[in-house]
This record gives sequence, C-alpha cells and structure tokens, in this order.
Amino acid sequence: MAKAKYVLAVDQGTTGTHVSILDDRLRVVGSSYREFPQHFPKPSWVEHDLDEIWATVEQCIRSALKDAELSGKQMAAVGITNQRETTGLWERASGKPLSRAIVWQDRRTSEHCARLREKGEEPRVREATGLVLDPYFSGTKLSWLLEHVKGARKRAEKGDACFGTIDTWLVYKMTGGQSHVTDVTNASRTLLMDVKRLAWDDSLRDLFGVPAACLPEIRGSAESYGTTRGMRSLPDGIPITGMAGDQQSALFGQACFSPGEAKCTYGTGAFLLMNTGETPVTSKAGLLTTVAWKIGAQTTYALEGSSFIAGAAVQWLRDGLKVIKKSSDVEALAASVKESGDVVFVPALAGLGAPHWRPEARGLFAGMDRSTTVAHLARAALEGVAMQIHDLAEAMRQDSGRQIPAFKVDGGASANDLMMQFQADMLGTEVVRPKDLQTTTLGAAFLAGLGAGVWSGTDAIRQAWKVGKVFKPKMKPEVREKYLTKWRRAVERA
Repeated sequence: MAKAKYVLAVDQGTTGTHVSILDDRLRVVGSSYREFPQHFPKPSWVEHDLDEIWATVEQCIRSALKDAELSGKQMAAVGITNQRETTGLWERASGKPLSRAIVWQDRRTSEHCARLREKGEEPRVREATGLVLDPYFSGTKLSWLLEHVKGARKRAEKGDACFGTIDTWLVYKMTGGQSHVTDVTNASRTLLMDVKRLAWDDSLRDLFGVPAACLPEIRGSAESYGTTRGMRSLPDGIPITGMAGDQQSALFGQACFSPGEAKCTYGTGAFLLMNTGETPVTSKAGLLTTVAWKIGAQTTYALEGSSFIAGAAVQWLRDGLKVIKKSSDVEALAASVKESGDVVFVPALAGLGAPHWRPEARGLFAGMDRSTTVAHLARAALEGVAMQIHDLAEAMRQDSGRQIPAFKVDGGASANDLMMQFQADMLGTEVVRPKDLQTTTLGAAFLAGLGAGVWSGTDAIRQAWKVGKVFKPKMKPEVREKYLTKWRRAVERA
C-alpha cells in the first residue's frame, strides 16, 4: 500500500498566520493559528514587523505537525498564500529587515497617488497593470520606503536590498536566502507588472523610482521556487511548489475554475473575485483586472473588487469601542434587535476601495438617535460590510455582462449566519458557504500539490469541494430598496 503524501500550506494573513496540513485525499489532518502584533505609528499608518511574521510561521508549522502527529520529513511540498500588497525591504545577505513592512491598509501615500493622477498618469498605469492609482498597492509604498529608510535606495540600486510582498519574504526565509521570487498573482498587485506580458514594466519602474536590482523574479503559481534550508520547523530539502496571493488562492480553493464563477472572502477586508478566463477584462465600473493564477503555460485572469474593512470592523467593535469581548459575540448582539432602524455604518476605516476609490473617506455611523443601542451599532456594522459587497457585485455584473447565479463565500466572517442572510437579501442571489471555510489555505495546498505532482489536475479538487449551507434571498424588494437608499446617502457623506 502506497504511503500517504502530505502538503503543508502556509496562509500568512493580515492579523495572523494559519498553517494546515492536507493528505493526498484533500483531508486536513493538522492545523495551527497564531496572531501577531499590528503597529499603528501614526493615523492612517499600518505596519508589520517581518520578523514577527516569520516567528508565527515557524510556530504554526511546528504546532500543525504536532497536531497531525507527523514529522517534517513526511511533507511532499509546501504552499504559500499571503496578504498581498504589504511591502517589505530587507538586506539580501543577512535577511535583516531594513524597516517595518507597510501594510496594504496603510494610506500614507495618498498624496503621492493624487499627484500622479493630477499629472495624468492613471490611464497608462491602468492600461498596463489593470489597477488604479491608490495607496492600497505596493508601488507607492515601495517608493516611500526607498525615500525614507536611511540607505535603502543606494542598497536597492546595488542589489543589496530585496523588495518583496509577503510571499517573497517567506520563500526567502524558507530557502535560507537562496530564492528571491514572487508569483504572477502577487506581482500583479504591485503597480509594476504588465498584466498581459507578466513581466516588470520599465516605464512603471521609472514612474515609481524603483531600481530593477531590488525586484524579485516573477514565476508561475504552481512550480518549484526552491527547497527549505535552515528552518527550525522543517528539515532541509522540502520543495516549495505553490504560491498565490490570498484572494486568488481562495478563488482556486473554492474550485472557481470556469469563467463566470465567483467568490467572496470575508477576512480583515472583503474581496470579490470572478474568473474571467484566459483574457483580461478591462473594468469600466471601478474594479480591478488581476491575474487569478498561472499554471504551466496557461494564465487565468479575474475581475476583483476590494473592500478594505470587513472582519476588521468587528475587531474594531471589540478592541476600539469595546462593545463585545470576543469577535464571535457580534452575531448574538446584532440579532438581539430585529433591525438596525435608521442606523447605517460605512466601514471606511481605511478609506473606500472599489468601486468608489476614495482613500480620503472615513468611517461613518449615521441615523442615530436616543433609542440607538450598541446592538443597533453592531447590526449596522455587519450590514455595512454586506452593503459594500453589494456595490462590488453590481459593478462586476456591469463589467462582465454576466448574471452571477450564486456567490461562494469563505473566510472567518462568513461563519456569521445573520450577515450571510443579509448578504443574500441585498444581492438578490444565493450565497453558498462551503463546509470548510479555510479555502484560502486549501488553495495554497492545492497549488503546491499540483506543482509537486501530488495531484494531476483540478478534477479531484472540484470533487472535494462540498456545500455547507445555502442562504436564499428572503427580503421584500421595497425593504431592500430602503436599505440601499440609506446606504447610498451615507456613502456620499463618508
């Protein structure tokens, strides 16, 4: 009888790291999770310590192996998925970070983006990259680091400093500094890659002042990036064979392999992606054109809409307003009132993303009076997250010309039945939740397994995907329109 093969998947997210181990029958046999600190040195600034992130990765791998009762030598491959636009710089020789990483939520480069738009640069940026000029993406973050971190530009020009999103950082660390690579999905979020040629664009490098010598090599999403070396949690020689940004990984993990299939992930932010096939679709409604994955010679594209705040709104209720003790308490609190009344919440705590793209927008509670309670605020917060997704879905329908028969959902906040029912009501479309909500991690494992030959194709993955619960629209049209009207008015004021 053949021995089982195991794939280890690292999901490095905005607030924590999750590691899962899958066997060759796509069953999760071990897992672990660790949070790490968030750093807010100034208003609208968000930073991560790269070494703190790496420490959680090592800890989670050890814990997941212990949970699975397996040794590192039994791993056939490692897959990586990650928070995407977060931008780091480190010393090539030592791996020492030159500064904290600038997180995707950080808005410090809003003025830089505004200046470039005023100069008329956005059309060519959008044409080349499929993105808009917004501080969300890595390009202006990297420019800021090169200008403000002492000695960073000279080091970058000499090739002594490495730029990378978190995937690049993790591969560099896992291989003992031997590999400086990224995959097409993460590179497509930097404002520096031509989305059609899948290569760094020299004119965009010049626009953002980025030296070529600091950039990683762009690779596919399921191939060998190197082998482990010098890790505390894994032996040397384990191949790293799968890599994709978290939202693309979730699209893959949700088995959205055919054009028109779509998913929404509710993590720190909320992200709606639709598979558009082998041809990139240019958005006219404020969405992004991005690479979904590249396997072998075939590239698959997606349309994406991003809401910067989703689960982070619940964390804010917990840590900032202190109206709940733990995140899971929010559903019961929100359900303790029948409706939010006139209260509406715009979750623009880090600006508004697609389709509005207003980095200057700020969070807003509106419609409060003497009868408003914390339960109304909690319910309005959940509804505000869902309303953002409604706006994205409408834009996606316009751009794609498709009616989406159902939305697959995943991520921690998708476990909230109250919010998922409201989401279905607002979309007027079925919301389908899988049995396993950790589809981002599963996507990384699937890609790694394909890259290492554990699985020969996607059929096994599609068969393994199972429906957990379906939420069908129940709200009357006139009630739905009332919600949409108060939402639109609040967004204008945010």
